[in-house]
Amino acid sequence: MVPNPALKKLGFAEDDRVVIIHADDIGMCEATVSALADLVDFGLVSSAATMVPCGWFPLTAAFCRQHPEVDIGVHLTLTSEWDNCRWGPLSTRDPATGLIDEEGYFHRSSEAVQEQGDPAAVELEVEAQVARAQHAGIDVTHVDTHMGTVGHPKFASAYVQLALQHRVPLMMLRHDEAGWRRMGFDGAMATMAAGLVRQLEAQGMPLLDHLVQLPLNQPAERVELAKRELDSVPPGLTHYIIHPAHDTPELRAVASTSPSRVADYQAFSSRELRDYVRASDLQVIGYRELRELMRSG
Repeated sequence: MVPNPALKKLGFAEDDRVVIIHADDIGMCEATVSALADLVDFGLVSSAATMVPCGWFPLTAAFCRQHPEVDIGVHLTLTSEWDNCRWGPLSTRDPATGLIDEEGYFHRSSEAVQEQGDPAAVELEVEAQVARAQHAGIDVTHVDTHMGTVGHPKFASAYVQLALQHRVPLMMLRHDEAGWRRMGFDGAMATMAAGLVRQLEAQGMPLLDHLVQLPLNQPAERVELAKRELDSVPPGLTHYIIHPAHDTPELRAVASTSPSRVADYQAFSSRELRDYVRASDLQVIGYRELRELMRSG
């Protein structure tokens, strides 16, 4: 791929390593919201995204109203994967949309949504989630996708149009055809995806070169793991995902991955890791810079 045009416009060099340190799943439970508040003050995390259908979204919105400088987007949510805490769509209760399982919630897996979901219903639902976030007073900086569900080719049009309509960046990789094939796309889909990338960049949409996520099954020695992951970030723009949360009874009851989520909070509120990142050649930005670049164009 040619160098990322968004980074060039922001004044970065071709070989600069630019990273968005991004806190996912905010609002899934209270522990995620209070953790984000700490991390925003600490200054290492540069962006976050909230799950609007979840029960603790109102607390997230209240925090964002009190702290309008927070860089936060909408973590478009079409799945409800846990057993003890579940959520469903904002836009419908109609099973015919394919968005609702037999218990009345979102499906537990991306595959189920992608198989059964009506694209028109998905379009209405993701718009409803962004609209609710904005109505609640959140200055939405971007949109991304919980468990990758909305990034499926079946729903890609709704995802892209949502971002264009609201003039915000979306979490999407700027692969060429070979890159999409490496991700498992067949020939026709790889060609289509690469064409979409070219079209979006021509319209001024900032896109990502790389996507990295700290694994949710390795809570031990999280600071060292984060250092290794950050050291391996290549040149270009990387969306670097963590899932921070405080250690609370609610979190432990909700998520089997709670140890890693707590470890993410502890690592990214540690002076050791903050000093390490600041001493490195990493350039940390948020989505607000990309949104303003997009809108200025």
